[in-house]
Amino acid sequence: MLSDEDYRIAPKDVIEVVIEDASELSRNFTISAAGTILMGYIGPMKVAGLTPDELSKQIADGLRNRYLKDSKVSVTVKQYNSRSFFIQGAVRAPGVYLIEGRPTLFRLITIAGGLQENHGSTAYVIREKKNAAASAKPAPPSANNNGNASGTKAEVNSDEADTQTELITAQISGLFRGQFEQNLLIEPGDVVTIPQIDVFYVAGEVGAPGAYPLKEGTTLRQAIALAQGTLFKAATNRAVIFRDDPNSGGRKEIPIDVNAVMSGKSKDDPAIQPNDIIMIPNSRVKSVSQALLQALGTNSARLPARF
Repeated sequence: MLSDEDYRIAPKDVIEVVIEDASELSRNFTISAAGTILMGYIGPMKVAGLTPDELSKQIADGLRNRYLKDSKVSVTVKQYNSRSFFIQGAVRAPGVYLIEGRPTLFRLITIAGGLQENHGSTAYVIREKKNAAASAKPAPPSANNNGNASGTKAEVNSDEADTQTELITAQISGLFRGQFEQNLLIEPGDVVTIPQIDVFYVAGEVGAPGAYPLKEGTTLRQAIALAQGTLFKAATNRAVIFRDDPNSGGRKEIPIDVNAVMSGKSKDDPAIQPNDIIMIPNSRVKSVSQALLQALGTNSARLPARF
């Protein structure tokens, strides 16, 4: 944590100015993008780059002989928004960090203690920017040499409604393999999210039932292969994929003929989605639900019970 003695105020920071015997002038200020504040009885002041102590002296000097003979001023940084970097998700120490300059994605991950073992392959950076185009206003027409009206002038409105949110992605797996074009520069105020890896489940008559990491583009055929194929007593023509249903909040059942997919008789090799449960029943069990309950009984620690 930076001390106020060393810290230099920057745009977007919030400072508290307290003036003894002049409470009407004491207030919080958000530093503008230009690095200024509007101080009563002094007017606009350029404060970016000053330490809180230096700013205190400037305000005291500005008020002397204008409003107060001998003013005592204190300045405290309440929010270090110019150096706040947010990281959350599958890192060992998620939170808000105050960092000099603009860190890279790799540096921010390192500062946050590194990645957890269950991290996904993609980092998402949410960034807010002023939408200058949306707030540009045409200037009054001006006459050129031919007397014709021409020209526009962009006036940027500082209202929050004129901000736009940008989503930037980086492939973490590529970054840690030396693809440094994925090493994004992170800006103050960015929110970096590294989700946990998605998983799917294979249950029933397969060689290795359990949970598997879901990679982009994984299909049913690949999922069965990861689970070491089906066993001889599997009723592959009665397989079911149990999938989250956002409409009902439960799961929907998708019948699937695994044998037809694996043998190539079916052209449809459906993509697997996060939290899918692929259930391969036993040929002796008539009910797929009964087979699933049996599978949950033997693998309850590895399969979700949300139905």
